[in-house]
Amino acid sequence: MHLASATDAPALGSVLPMAAPPAPEPGSTAPLADRFGRVARDLRISLTDRCNLRCAYCLPAEGLPWQPREQHLTADEIVAVARVLIDLGITTIRLTGGEPLLRRDLPEILAALHALPGLEDIALTTNGVLLERQAAALAAAGGARLNVSLDTADREQFRQVTRRDDLHRVLAGLTAARRHPELGPIKLNAVALRGVTEEALGGLLAVAASVDAELRFIEPMPLEADRHWSPDDGLTGEQLRTLLSARGTLRRLPAPPSATAQRFELGAGGQVVGFISSVSEPFCGSCDRLRLTADGQLRSCLFSHDETDLRAALRGGASPEDLEALVRDAVWRKPQGHGIDQPGFEPPQRPMSAIGG
Repeated sequence: MHLASATDAPALGSVLPMAAPPAPEPGSTAPLADRFGRVARDLRISLTDRCNLRCAYCLPAEGLPWQPREQHLTADEIVAVARVLIDLGITTIRLTGGEPLLRRDLPEILAALHALPGLEDIALTTNGVLLERQAAALAAAGGARLNVSLDTADREQFRQVTRRDDLHRVLAGLTAARRHPELGPIKLNAVALRGVTEEALGGLLAVAASVDAELRFIEPMPLEADRHWSPDDGLTGEQLRTLLSARGTLRRLPAPPSATAQRFELGAGGQVVGFISSVSEPFCGSCDRLRLTADGQLRSCLFSHDETDLRAALRGGASPEDLEALVRDAVWRKPQGHGIDQPGFEPPQRPMSAIGG
């Protein structure tokens, strides 16, 4: 099987010139760009670090000490930051966690974001456990594209991976979401776990087809809390495509330059599958994403060791112009790449649950 390779990213971990020019001043009409010419368009907002599952690739069985709720941005603070970033050119917002459906004011946040001029798209990433109960309220708040995490459709495998017996609740949530046109389109996110995904492929494809969802496989990354990650824990995009090619011909679909996923049609039925292979097929060279943690830290890269404290600025009375200056500086300093394949790579101190997906 021969498939076109992912878009080449620039070399990672390069040393930046000492004489790099400063970030544009507040009020500038310059795009929200970094030193490598990448323009930020996509903002991931984590609403909480808490989660009701304990997935083995993310959290320890006993969980983590959660952040005090008063450290989390309020709904008004989230909207204030979003407004500034939209004015600077952000067009897409994704709400993540932890598990965002644990946030009781999620419908209010969703409705307030929908009211912001200039925002073109809102998405929500959830594990789906609470989706059945909240689907109607989310739809009434304006809805969102949905990414539902599901690593296997086998009950025992699900219990082993998540350490919870909640598969039936996730499936019920998907069914409930399908009743609301505002909650879609739907994507299923499956972490490509060696020893799990090979057996789970058929069930995942069947669930995706039953709810008219695109199935996406996500390569495991070194962001788990217990720091036991190894490249051998997961399956690469190439390995997954080899497995899927036994089920039918894979036909590559076009995608915009900033897309994280390589997308394919599978077989005569045209079922769409995607591959997000951040480690083996990095897309840093076209990355247009920023992340805002639940406690108000702006991160220009998922693997960054640097954060910009917007919560302190907000609670200290910062003006929109003050926030713009902080944001522009943070984006300007965005690293060239994640550097996972570079000698001396160190994962960020925060695990994925505390950064946001």
